[in-house]
Amino acid sequence: MRLLIIEDEPLIAQRLERMSREILGPRLETIRLATRFEEAAAWLEEHPVDVLLLDLNLQGDDGMELLKRSVAGSFHTIIVSANTDRALEAFQYGVLDFVPKPFTRERLDQALRRMTDPAGKAAMATRHLAVRKHGRIELVAVDEVLYVQGAGNYTELVLTDGRRELHDKTLEKLEAVLPPDFERIHKSYLVRQSAIKALHAAEGSHHEAELKNGVRLPVGRTRYKELRDRLTG
Repeated sequence: MRLLIIEDEPLIAQRLERMSREILGPRLETIRLATRFEEAAAWLEEHPVDVLLLDLNLQGDDGMELLKRSVAGSFHTIIVSANTDRALEAFQYGVLDFVPKPFTRERLDQALRRMTDPAGKAAMATRHLAVRKHGRIELVAVDEVLYVQGAGNYTELVLTDGRRELHDKTLEKLEAVLPPDFERIHKSYLVRQSAIKALHAAEGSHHEAELKNGVRLPVGRTRYKELRDRLTG
């Protein structure tokens, strides 16, 4: 995991780095500290990052502006800030978590584990996803998403009205932030469980999920029984 910490208070930055190393252990590949908006933005332009730990007050600059600029990026963002009155605004931009200052190791642990523990996503699942369109950022309500199809390092959001929107996060990263109603039915698909009408098992190992709009999507052989039990349980 590649981590970028954006924090202008040295003691807090050091504490975040130390705790992150303890929590992530061997899963942590690289860790970088930035104290200024411009420094962080430049680093994000040139280097791949998996998780951003972002303060909202950067030497007078508003960290929310960096969040807005990078909201459609392929990484997750965890806000670490005393500005708890801005938590709702942050979640509108699809942040993974909002850790209020002063923070404990346990609270930071909880936030970072959402990257690897799908069960932890239920409490603060994102309500909007950001897409880039015509050089600007648009927010798509998660309630409008029917299913998500993986496309390499990107995903395609298929909406209830039939529209399709390209998104910069991978299927794995979206799985970490979408509500638990979304099921990983196949290596290439996340589907809203409430949109599934029926499951079909053909001869051999070919299985499909039929959605209420008539669309049929493949279901992985290892996921079929679990999904069937969940739908009929």
